[in-house]
Amino acid sequence: MTSHDAAAQKPSNFNVPNVLTTVRILLVPVFLFVLLAHDGLDPVWRLWALIIFLLAMITDKIDGDIARRYNLITDFGKIADPIADKALMSAALLGLWWIEVLPIWIPVIILIREFGITILRLLIVKRIVLPASKGGKLKTVLQTVALALFIAIAPLHAVLPAIVTFWLVIFAWVVLTAAVIVTIVTGVDYLVQIYKRLKVTP
Repeated sequence: MTSHDAAAQKPSNFNVPNVLTTVRILLVPVFLFVLLAHDGLDPVWRLWALIIFLLAMITDKIDGDIARRYNLITDFGKIADPIADKALMSAALLGLWWIEVLPIWIPVIILIREFGITILRLLIVKRIVLPASKGGKLKTVLQTVALALFIAIAPLHAVLPAIVTFWLVIFAWVVLTAAVIVTIVTGVDYLVQIYKRLKVTP
């Protein structure tokens, strides 16, 4: 294969998945501003924050599917996509802590795990590549659902009976607790898998 052929097979960085990833990154400060507006108490602003959060999460699903289906995986995407994911999750966790919806220990635990594993991935990517596990995917789903519920509580409280929002809050805490547990377990499992692979990888 000639160098020209190799270059032809390598996808351009300017493609739909990378554009969606960039849009997701740009949505992070917008989301955080809207979430924190009026100290997070205005149900209309919280509703917009929820819409932006869900829109950003949907782009994450879409860009990944397109990249894999059409072989548009690039070095930029490999780096930018996890950065976009972690930035959005960080904004949601820290934003909800700032407006006193979540206690500080929850974002601390989740973010230490997320950024720690992400940095570790980047450090060993040339030696070891571990595919996304089912546990990791479950973690993402639980985190997304829990955070979306906590963001949605204010606008829902404005239109639903108090007893309904009370049970929604209970449900949100159950989901978030499960998310924290799965986050810790998958983080430990990832470290174990890396250790095992490093022992047999020169």
